[in-house]
This record gives sequence, structure tokens and C-alpha cells, in this order.
Amino acid sequence: MIALFVGAMVLNYLARSVLGVAAPMILAEQAISNQQYGWITGAFQIGVMFQPLAGYLLDGVGLRLGFALCVALWSLLTMAHGFATGWISFAALRGLLGLAEGSAQPAGQKLVAEWFPARERGVAGGIYNIGASFGAILAPPLVAWAVMTQSWRLAFFAAGAMGLAWSALWLLWYRGPASHPRLGAAERRLIDEGQEARLSASGTRASIPALLRRRDLWGIALPRLLADPVWGMLSFWMPLYLARVRGFDLGQIALFAWLPFLAADLGCLFGPAVAAFLQRRGIALIDARRWAFTLGATMMTGMAFVGMVASPYAAIALLCLGGFAHQTLSVTVITMASDLFRRNEVATAAGLAGLAGNLGVLIFSLTLGGLVDQVGYGPFFLLLGVLDLFGAALLWTLVRKPA
Repeated sequence: MIALFVGAMVLNYLARSVLGVAAPMILAEQAISNQQYGWITGAFQIGVMFQPLAGYLLDGVGLRLGFALCVALWSLLTMAHGFATGWISFAALRGLLGLAEGSAQPAGQKLVAEWFPARERGVAGGIYNIGASFGAILAPPLVAWAVMTQSWRLAFFAAGAMGLAWSALWLLWYRGPASHPRLGAAERRLIDEGQEARLSASGTRASIPALLRRRDLWGIALPRLLADPVWGMLSFWMPLYLARVRGFDLGQIALFAWLPFLAADLGCLFGPAVAAFLQRRGIALIDARRWAFTLGATMMTGMAFVGMVASPYAAIALLCLGGFAHQTLSVTVITMASDLFRRNEVATAAGLAGLAGNLGVLIFSLTLGGLVDQVGYGPFFLLLGVLDLFGAALLWTLVRKPA
């Protein structure tokens, strides 16, 4: 099941990353300014901020049908990018794309909560989030191939077609553990016995107002508000930064821009490994997650120096450190939704936390788009280097350990 979902995450982040890689060509061809590009990326974040609705849908109609519909929708919208002209049409499509793609993290947390015992959820969350990085890794060579074959528009068509094929496979293969015909009795018992009784599904549907009154929700949502702008920088602005500040051409972008996402893949595994290491030494699950997040936040301070180093290769190395640190802490805090909320509310809770994360990316993107021509990228890298330290403080302050 987790391997099947990794495919969805690869395609989710491939679809959203194509625009960032193709941005230097699109902005030049379409006469789009940095500020207008900021609105284009901001429109995507506004759409993704509706993650709570996606989570509510998945908690209501079920993961199999609900997620298949979402994947098919985002795939069609990705293909529609190939017909876009002008920044307004790009912004409209990005907003709708974000609305559909916002289903991925709530779906992932629901799958992890249903299919994995507590001790395996962190690793499972880290594995499926590797798909996010792989999708971003594939975007530069896909765009380079499309440009050499036809144009950047072909990259959107190809990414969308792959998503449609995957949604059909999901409908064909996915079933929940309660009804999956190939799940043996021993494995079903292992899953059931590894679940916390306090997190079993209640008889009522998830209530968004009730969730918003819980400190635990704010304890994972506010750190995501501060953390997720790093991913927005890597996905949407890094290719422009490399082209306009470091002088990279398309070939060099295709050669180097995937490296921070490869480092992020390693971070997806490192964060859960740190938490598991601490648990084996007697530290409670929630505290182990908080220490893993804090370690990632400490490593993230290296991001502050990206704009200060003279060598473009040193800048790439620091961006790689940022990708590694971000996924170390991001996977950790995302997985905590399945540690803190009941099975019938976990997707909604993950969606609310995702709303906060994407609000952070929206604010950051609009601010960067409006000010980068005046102040450059340096102040934004500096800000990204320190925000997660505040996020770690909030995680320790607001999240309560289960009784």
C-alpha cells in the first residue's frame, strides 16, 4: 500500500514542480514579472489551503474513491497548463490545481493511520514523503526533455497523463485493511494490536470547530506555518534564483536543481530514524518526534548563508542541507497528526495543519515576489534559516503528551 501511495506523491510533486523548473522560459515567453509570478505561486497555495475540505471528504467518502477523484482532477488540470497564456490563466489553473493536490497529505496520513501500527507510522510517513522529493527530482529532466522535443508545454501534458494512469491503478488495487482480500489474519492482527485504543474511530464524523479548539492541532499547525516556506522556495523560486543570480542555463539547472530534493529524500528517512533511535532509549513517542524536529530546525540554520557564499556550488550545497533539514523536521511534524488524532478525524486534522503550512508558503511567496527586485534573495534565505527554531519552541510548548 505504501509503495502504491509513493507513486501518487511522486506524481503530485512532479505536477506542481514543472512550473518552477520551466519558470525562466515561461516568464520570458509570456512577459510575466516577478510580482505576477508571485501571484501565480500564491494562487496555488490558496488552493492547497483548502486541505481541510479534502481531508473531510476523505474521512467521509473513504480513501479509495475520494483520492482517485482528486488525482484524476489534478492530472487534468496539470494538462490544462499546456494551453495557458498570460499570468492570469496560469494563476487560475494553479489555484484549481492546489485545491485538488491538497488531498495528498491528508490521504497519506489517513493511509498511514489505517495500515500501520504506531511504532511503524514514522517510517511509513517518511517513505511516502520520499515521493514528494522524487517528483521534484524528476521535474528538471522532464522539462529539459520537453523543451528539446517540443516545448515546455509538453512537460505538463506528460505529467498529467501519468497521473490519470495512476488514478485508474488506485481504483483497481486499493482497499482498506478491513476489506483487503490479500491481507492475512496475522498481518491484520499486527495492525490492530499496534493501534492506540485512544485513537480508535468514534461514532461521529470529524468536527472542524472541535479540532480547532485543541492545543495539539495548533501545536503541529503553527510549526508547519513556519517550516513549509522552505519547500516553496525550493520548488518555485530556486530555478529562478539559479538562473538570474547564479547565471545557470537550462542544462545546468537540470544538472543541479534536483540535488536539494535528493538530499530531502534522505531527510525523509533521517527524521523517523532519529525518533525511532530515541524511542529505543526510553524516550516517549511524542518527545522523540519533538527532538527530531528540533534537530532538523538546528540544521536548517545553514540555509541562512545561501545568499552570502560566493561559489554557486557552495550555494547548491547549502540548499541541499536545507532540503535535508526541512524533510527531517517536516516528515516528523506531519506524522504527528496520526499520533494525536482519532482514525476518523486524522485526515481532517492533517488538512488543517496543511492549511497552516500552505498559508506560510503563500505569505512567503507573495512577499518574495513583491520585494525580490528591491532587496534580492539574501534576506529571504536568512529568514528561512531561523523560522524553524521558533517552530520547535511552539512544538514543545503546545503539544501535550498523551496520558
